[in-house]
Amino acid sequence: MRTARVIHCVDAHAEGEPSRIIVGGVLDVPGVTMLEKARWLEREGDWLRRLCLFEPRGSAPLSADLVLPSAHPEADAGFIIMESSSYEGMSGTNTINTAAVLLETGMVEMVEPVTSLVLEAPAGLVRVSAECADGVVGPITFENVPSFCTVLDAVVEVPEVGTLRVDVAYGGAWCAFVDATALGFSIVPDEARSLGELGERIRPHAAEQLAAALTHPLEDALSYLSFIVFVAPPRVGGDARHATIVSPGRLDRAPTGTATSARIAVLDKRGTMGETYVAESVIDTRFTGRITGRTQVGGVDAVIPAITGRAWITGFHQLVVDPTDPLAAGFKLPDTWGSGAREGTLNPT
Repeated sequence: MRTARVIHCVDAHAEGEPSRIIVGGVLDVPGVTMLEKARWLEREGDWLRRLCLFEPRGSAPLSADLVLPSAHPEADAGFIIMESSSYEGMSGTNTINTAAVLLETGMVEMVEPVTSLVLEAPAGLVRVSAECADGVVGPITFENVPSFCTVLDAVVEVPEVGTLRVDVAYGGAWCAFVDATALGFSIVPDEARSLGELGERIRPHAAEQLAAALTHPLEDALSYLSFIVFVAPPRVGGDARHATIVSPGRLDRAPTGTATSARIAVLDKRGTMGETYVAESVIDTRFTGRITGRTQVGGVDAVIPAITGRAWITGFHQLVVDPTDPLAAGFKLPDTWGSGAREGTLNPT
């Protein structure tokens, strides 16, 4: 068979959210930090994201994580997070999936009963602790980058929707939290399409009207709104239910690690954070979060959240580029990808 390139991947899902972990076929990309490497891929190497995530090889809910050596003295490895329409600084589900793949494939040595490792994400170092038994990875906890809330009850005007009050916080990605109940939603599977479409309608108005609250104190490249997160009362014993809307307008199948971290920062600022916070997803899966420490980010008070979830490997793939294939570069159609999807940028605003 004639091939121009073969990419080796391991697919996994964390509480329902799928990731494609790239473990071979890409030796490295220019840059010292993972943020610099992500910026380079955005400018010069976006073909990789399109190859792995666009049709006919991928789909809108899928993310890709490129595992690379890290130059940071504390890190065991680095990874770059490529989502269907963007590059993200951090992602909880992608962290959990990447850690599970590294351990269960032997790329990082598994130590029982607990394996500790440090991963460098574009947003910073993430400390991971995986419970392991009989060669199998169980619950995975990651200590996220510092998370902080910048505004509570901000007013956003959305045409044909009305006036919304949202909380804005950073958990490795910027989130704007919206009361789902006030809009008539309970966050159940039948509402997925409507929530996705509504979130994409809200996102540009929230990004424009809340620009000052979305400024990262230390890194301008991380100053953009990633997610609209609808929040509703729990249905399966947790503390709240999340519907995180990911461009191009679909629900995160998991409760979202960055959103859970950001929500903990919101609750902490309100003074209502308990010992733990259990977030439910639209399909009833859960992440459990807690605060492990406090710090400051550029003078802004922040918490250090730890998020726990599980991941399972779903497949091993060799993605092939055939030089005669006219669709080798990938494509997308608006029936599933939407008509206004963001296109592979670290700063889409």
